[in-house]
Amino acid sequence: QVQLVESGGGLVQPGGSLRLSCAASGFAFSQYTMSWYRRASGKERELVATISSTGGRTNYLDSVKGRFTISRDNAKNTVYLQMNTLKNEDTAVYYCYAQLIAAYYWGQGTQVTVSS
Repeated sequence: QVQLVESGGGLVQPGGSLRLSCAASGFAFSQYTMSWYRRASGKERELVATISSTGGRTNYLDSVKGRFTISRDNAKNTVYLQMNTLKNEDTAVYYCYAQLIAAYYWGQGTQVTVSS
């Protein structure tokens, strides 16, 4: 059974940090490109960051460059999103996404709220 389980979300003040984790099981994690998406209330879902299967290539949404870092540990079947200098506009549900050609899986999401 395929599972992507996100954790690490919560309430944080502007300027603060959070680290999201996504634990994968039930598929060949090390072969998959992994991504984090987010959906803010009333807005379209957007791609936040992507990391290649080996971790050698990463891409980021322009608005998070320099603040967020995606990484993975293939030995632990886990992908991370380190989020620093958080802003109110980063408030959203964050989703983990795995893709290998035509196969893809979504996590259930974790809420991140940035507010003073």
